[in-house]
Amino acid sequence: MQKLVSIPSNNSIIFEFKDHYIIDIELDYLLNEEVDSLFLEANGCIEDENFSDALSFYDLILKIDSKNISALIDKGTTLQILGRIKSAISCFDKALDISPDNIDALINKGSALHLTEKYLEAISCYDLALKIDKKCSMALAYKGLSLGELGHLSEAIHSFKKALSVDKYCTLAEISMETAQSLLNSKSRKL
Repeated sequence: MQKLVSIPSNNSIIFEFKDHYIIDIELDYLLNEEVDSLFLEANGCIEDENFSDALSFYDLILKIDSKNISALIDKGTTLQILGRIKSAISCFDKALDISPDNIDALINKGSALHLTEKYLEAISCYDLALKIDKKCSMALAYKGLSLGELGHLSEAIHSFKKALSVDKYCTLAEISMETAQSLLNSKSRKL
């Protein structure tokens, strides 16, 4: 590596060479290759629905790189699948500590909060994601789900419609909107 060092007395520049530069590049390359390999292993476990083994691979990745956002989010999602919601939220929080504007971490945290019936907190996560990307169809669809759980069917339908205006193939929004509309219709018939 060349390091520029300015010398104030005559404004000349000296190049300092460091032999460890090549070693550092090689080590970074090997670590990235190892992390990529571990992700492939974890993905294989997920495809085979072997979630416990996938967690082991995410832990190995995080030993190499404790700030790997993808590993934190994937580990959180896997924990959520296993019903370990508090641990999942902890992973999403760690990811958000590193990258507060990470939409995937916000949506996944909201989803985990929704599962624990903390709908208002979930909506807060979706709203933060929507501040970052107003056209995030998944944040809109999930927000609609939480609004529906709170009994705010009209608002939920509005959220589902917005999601579908962004992504007309958003199945979650389409199915949920139909359900919310049916519930709203049956509610108005009873009145």
